[in-house]
Amino acid sequence: MPEVAIIDYGVGNLLSLKCALEKAGLATTVGLSKSQIKKADAIALPGVGNFSAAAAKLEAAKEELIAAVKRGTPILGICLGLQLFFPESEEGPGKGLGLFEGKTVRLPNSVKVPHMGWNTLRIVKQNEILEGIENEAFVYFVHSLYPAPVDEKIVCAQTDYGTTFTSAIAAKNVYGTQFHPEKSGDIGLKMLKNFARVVTR
Repeated sequence: MPEVAIIDYGVGNLLSLKCALEKAGLATTVGLSKSQIKKADAIALPGVGNFSAAAAKLEAAKEELIAAVKRGTPILGICLGLQLFFPESEEGPGKGLGLFEGKTVRLPNSVKVPHMGWNTLRIVKQNEILEGIENEAFVYFVHSLYPAPVDEKIVCAQTDYGTTFTSAIAAKNVYGTQFHPEKSGDIGLKMLKNFARVVTR
């Protein structure tokens, strides 16, 4: 069974992501060692925590993570994990992985923050992760910030909440969701199964 390394940068509950990935058909390990990243068939960056603290923790394995992406290892970033694909965040200091140009910005003050609960995905570009997912499908969000990529070609879904923001990206072997597929019921599980298919192909 293919193995996905869930990167532990000191965030809270990783159990729901671990269980969901296993239900999708992937074996999991949790940690931050270079050897774990090197031998993994896929990598998942989970989605709870603070950008500055997570970026500081990631420094120890940053080079190995970037090397894995260049090798073509499938990588999935969820919420904060997606935000760490970018070099900087309005949440605080620290350097992300810098896989894409752009930064993470705050949701507007005109809406209640954090954005918490179910909202729809407007699919603007199909990719393997969204295969079989209907436009305007409901997924679960918990966030105060969102990524603003320079290259709009990587954006595959958007969501409206006070503004229109990027809610999913895809570029080659790199996938990211601002929502939490592991908390998004059958729709989220389908996405994780799609990711598992990418890993096994």
